[in-house]
Amino acid sequence: MSVSTAGLISRRMVLAGSAALLASAAAPLTADTVLRVGDQKGGCQAVMKAAGALDGVPYRIEWKRFAAAAPLLEALNAEAVDIGAASDSPTTFALAAGVRGRVIGATRGSGAGTSIIVPSNSPIQTMADLRGKKIGTNRGSVGHALVLAVAEKLQWKPDDIRIANLMPADAKAAMASGAIDAWSTWNTYVAEARLIDGARLVASGAGLLSGLNFQTATLTAIAARPAALTDYLHRLNAAWRWAAANPDAYAAALAAEIGVTVPVAKLAFQTDVPLPAAIDDTVVAAEQRTADRYQAAGLLHARLDVAGLFDRSFNSAVG
Repeated sequence: MSVSTAGLISRRMVLAGSAALLASAAAPLTADTVLRVGDQKGGCQAVMKAAGALDGVPYRIEWKRFAAAAPLLEALNAEAVDIGAASDSPTTFALAAGVRGRVIGATRGSGAGTSIIVPSNSPIQTMADLRGKKIGTNRGSVGHALVLAVAEKLQWKPDDIRIANLMPADAKAAMASGAIDAWSTWNTYVAEARLIDGARLVASGAGLLSGLNFQTATLTAIAARPAALTDYLHRLNAAWRWAAANPDAYAAALAAEIGVTVPVAKLAFQTDVPLPAAIDDTVVAAEQRTADRYQAAGLLHARLDVAGLFDRSFNSAVG
């Protein structure tokens, strides 16, 4: 079976599954129903479009794109969007800050997509060499979480960590100029730095991070549009399965969407393939470990009990 044939069959399965899900929904969805979705470049919209998962949506999706997770979650807090995707790390901060929402969906990867990289000529060779060095990453990001995980693993003291709070574009420039020693970042940023700039990887999130990414919805949306949220999650989960089964097709679509080369897109995706995960006790426990790590580092002032921040009623959308 060719890749194109497999992709076509997978797309048909996406739509058939969504139709069956809608048929069992309590309230019918119409074109008057609007779901406002917060997304990032190369995120949910990209994979759903590539998989054909947006074909025949019986309601209207308004996509709102953000440069990073932090402003996306701020929009969620302001109820400017109904649902948004972010990794477990920034989601933890948002929920601790009192965002009136619940995590209703999840994907899990290996965590390897988040890495700490250095220039090719850097004297830094191992994780241990990062002690006391200036590492660029934006506060509260999954890149920040990796730095804390490395510090925890190597039993560093708080003053052994030097963070330069920088967004990805600024961190990239700072590493190129020598203003920082290393950069803790994720996905296509890592792949592009390695394949194009010759950067070296000195630490990976595999085995250190949960690999979880969350879909968080506002309490208002959960109460008012549960059928639309369920259908959206079902389509998104089916799209991620399509991408895992068709990495070449997805890499080509992703490269065109975000303006990188196909090899960069393929390396980024295959380094850490996200797959749908039901919200269960293992997911909650992993999120609790993330929250506890932030508290231990002094970034959360009190222990966050995460159990009540999840809504398991949408697990039917995992499919």
